[in-house]
Amino acid sequence: MGIEGLRAILRRHQRIALDTSIFIYQLQANARYVDLTDHIFSWLERSPASAVTSTITMTELLVQPFREGDERLLNSFLSLIPAFPNLNWIAPDLEIAILAAQLRALHRLRTPDALQAATAVRSQATALITNDPDFDRLSNLEVVVLDRLFS
Repeated sequence: MGIEGLRAILRRHQRIALDTSIFIYQLQANARYVDLTDHIFSWLERSPASAVTSTITMTELLVQPFREGDERLLNSFLSLIPAFPNLNWIAPDLEIAILAAQLRALHRLRTPDALQAATAVRSQATALITNDPDFDRLSNLEVVVLDRLFS
């Protein structure tokens, strides 16, 4: 499946949501996933489509650089991510918080995952790209788990 499977998935959607792991794999050039994440971000650059992510993504990304005092990685995350084309960073508002609580209650998601899912739904994304199978519990989004693209 790999890249071809990912291409087919992306063709079906005008707006996707991206989970934190996608950014980590891309920015750290993870050997297993970077070809897939390169394709996702290249698709965003040249596509009329768009992507959304919650600002909780930035919170999750910055924990490791702050914990390790890694200023290079911190600056890498801070400088590259907010300026990426066709990517909208959505801060949780009251509507997203309420929807996240509903999703958390219905699907037993952790709060950060519920916020990601609520952001996707409220932003009218039709797919969520992640590597976390917990999102499979959602029925209103096509959930794309990167590891499954290798099988």
